[in-house]
Amino acid sequence: MRSTRRAASSVALACLMLSGCSVSLGTGSASGSQSPVGGASGTAAPAGGTSGPIAVGAGPQKHYTVQQQPAAGSCHYRYERGEPIEDPKCTPGAISPAVTQGNLQSTICRKGGYTSGIRPSAYVTGKEKRLNAASYGYTGRMGDAEYDHLISLQLGGDPNDYRNLWVEPADPGHRSGSGVNNKKDPVETKLHTAVCKGQVTLAAAQKAIVTDWTTALTTLHLG
Repeated sequence: MRSTRRAASSVALACLMLSGCSVSLGTGSASGSQSPVGGASGTAAPAGGTSGPIAVGAGPQKHYTVQQQPAAGSCHYRYERGEPIEDPKCTPGAISPAVTQGNLQSTICRKGGYTSGIRPSAYVTGKEKRLNAASYGYTGRMGDAEYDHLISLQLGGDPNDYRNLWVEPADPGHRSGSGVNNKKDPVETKLHTAVCKGQVTLAAAQKAIVTDWTTALTTLHLG
């Protein structure tokens, strides 16, 4: 037993002297590197997927700061029905604590609009977009890609949580240089309308778009 402990201690000591090394000793681990992703709270990105509850972000801020993004090349687009879909491990979605089912009429369903007053500045999102493009390996024209809130602001998505933002490529067949124009935006608008009319709950709309925005409307029987 003593020799085993001495061996484990020697391995741990050697590990700590080397960059990027990690070792499990049964009761814990030593690591020379941290997660490549840090959000507003500095926590690591969740494993992704849609089985658990959606993460809650920091919500609207008076002053937004540039958020760290996933490591370059660590995120991978998927395609459903020809449309680009986010990587759930990098972009699982995050909701704003400021929007709830009980305050819809004073937030996202408020007359006169809600989203314009909570958007991060272009200075912040411009830097984040370039970093996130590297995360996803996006090499197309930046002007044709949208730095998209997976759960849109009009559906109570968090404004600047890295888990809720991704560089969304243009739709297939999109003419290069013609600017942002994708099929996800109309889906978001229809979901927003349905939520404000009481046809679906806020949580149901958020869950549907996180699961697969291309099927969100049919999943909720909205056409």
